Amino acid sequence: MNELNVSYVFCPVFLLWGKKVGGIRCPAMSSICPVPFFDTRFLTLYFCRQIKSSLMEVFSIIIPVYNRPEEIDDLLNSLTRQTYVHFEVIVVDDGSSIPCEPVVNAYNDRLRIRYFYIENSGPGLARNQGVRYAEGEIVIVLDSDCIVPASYLEQVHESLMRYKVDAFGGADRAHSSFSAIQKAVNYSMTSFFTTGGIRGSRRHLDTFYPRSFNMGMRKEVYEALGGFSDMRYGEDIDFSIRIFAAGYKCRYFPGAWVYHKRRTNFVQFFRQVWHSGYARIILYQKYPESLKWVHCLPALFVVGLLGVCISAFFVPKVWGLLLFYISLIFFDALVRNKNGIVALLSIIAAFVQLIGYGTGFLEAIWREGILRKKY
Repeated sequence: MNELNVSYVFCPVFLLWGKKVGGIRCPAMSSICPVPFFDTRFLTLYFCRQIKSSLMEVFSIIIPVYNRPEEIDDLLNSLTRQTYVHFEVIVVDDGSSIPCEPVVNAYNDRLRIRYFYIENSGPGLARNQGVRYAEGEIVIVLDSDCIVPASYLEQVHESLMRYKVDAFGGADRAHSSFSAIQKAVNYSMTSFFTTGGIRGSRRHLDTFYPRSFNMGMRKEVYEALGGFSDMRYGEDIDFSIRIFAAGYKCRYFPGAWVYHKRRTNFVQFFRQVWHSGYARIILYQKYPESLKWVHCLPALFVVGLLGVCISAFFVPKVWGLLLFYISLIFFDALVRNKNGIVALLSIIAAFVQLIGYGTGFLEAIWREGILRKKY
């Protein structure tokens, strides 16, 4: 078969394929082929490029921000390096006293970006405002204190082509430039010994509950669910629960991870995890089935720690249990971070996390469950 005949064989295939591919409209035949019809090599290359281009979904990245101009600058800078370029950025300033509009405007020539300022209403409602202006088929929500690797959107796109899901999420990591405290907090938030490492297991890729620092969904799903609730804390978990309750498919994308800046001191970290523990009981009141045994472990840790401290006055050997746990954290953090200072700080971070979450959890039981008072 000569080249001319091969061309006539391949052209009808491309013509038929160009109508619709994978449920996405493919405008491959919307323009006139600029290459000689009889040259199979050029013709094949042309159609492959047209079809690949038509499969490029547009992402709308929504970023709520509150008094974090420096952090949003780092995030936007990382977005300029993306290998996948079919996206827009929408920054929603949630009533900041230090607006970040000048920072956003500096990226007008490098990103397709828009800025909106609203009265302070919380991160959930700020995201909802951003989605109203989104033009993409896929909505991606990022926290302003994240940094995305260059291949992030490419990984999301490839995963969406492989898996037909309605929503997705990814993990977070610590960047090498983070401070020792931030790395220690990151260890605590992701370690098995503090219950953090239980989330995101490969054994549960299709039952993953994404968090708002790295979460995505189809815009039609977002709108069908009514967006985020007005909860100040735990609004992302609330949204994830509603995704599954509505019968949508959600999956964990291992390759779509972000660098997530942690709290820079332990006081801020304590406040963060305390609110998370408190929010868990509020979520339980709305969705009783959402409470798992792992959520109760920090509260049990607080009770157990109190029991150890009291018992140690009568049986000093009980301190050995606490020292054993401290040793586990230290050596595990040392292996993961290869830094003695980070390993020592990880011990503090682990106790701050467990005590903060546990006391918030217990106080919510007392206030919300027994006294019936709203926070």
